[in-house]
Amino acid sequence: MVAIGSAEVGQGTHTAISQMAAEALHIPLDRVRLVASDTGTSPGSAGSVSASRMTFMAGNAVRGAAAAALKCWRAKDRPAVAEHTYLAPKTTPFDPETGYGTPNFAYGYVAQAVEVEVDTETGQLRILRVVCADDVGKAINPQQVEGQIEGGVAQAVGWATCENLLLEDGHVPTPHMSTYLIPTISDVPEQVESVIVEQPDPRGPWGARGMGEMPFIPLAPALVAAVHDATGVWFDEFPLTPERILQGLNLTQTQNDKATRCE
Repeated sequence: MVAIGSAEVGQGTHTAISQMAAEALHIPLDRVRLVASDTGTSPGSAGSVSASRMTFMAGNAVRGAAAAALKCWRAKDRPAVAEHTYLAPKTTPFDPETGYGTPNFAYGYVAQAVEVEVDTETGQLRILRVVCADDVGKAINPQQVEGQIEGGVAQAVGWATCENLLLEDGHVPTPHMSTYLIPTISDVPEQVESVIVEQPDPRGPWGARGMGEMPFIPLAPALVAAVHDATGVWFDEFPLTPERILQGLNLTQTQNDKATRCE
């Protein structure tokens, strides 16, 4: 039995924890019984679910507890019970003069490319293809990593193209799903290619890094670059609604026309 305080927040962390426990204990996965998020069997894990570090933190805790339990087992202790608390490495703020610092203890890296189609008459855009390469250190569960990449891309498409948060005198005039639009199956890219890169982090469990936010962050700038490549217009406001794209196209055309007349 593995008792751990880490909470499941939708990314499949309990599966990953079970896999890491099986690996550390050298037993089949179906022999692992996970009891998670139960204050009756394990202390809390405050902070371990933030900043995409669940696998990093929980994995190191599981690995430490497994090593201690195996040591008890070899010493003929029955049952072999051990506890391990993993404390995150120290971080430091940025130095105001040099700019150097260690604000976090583990980093993931991502590169993303977007292929887009823009209707210059209506301002409608269609994201045809996204290629997302994520350095996760070690993919504990590659299928879940791919799922997070695809989900992050879908979420980012909403933020970058249709989720238009409006504020008027401190109120939100678009409080309903009929006015605050989120992406549907017809809005997400036709093709998402997940590229899993594995450059182990020496401090991560089996080299794993965090990766939760990585697919989300670069889509907007990649989309803007793709729209610029297609239309010649740069946009610096989101979301890229048809109205905003059409305004940008018309403004650029007007400026080009004025420049031509001046010549």
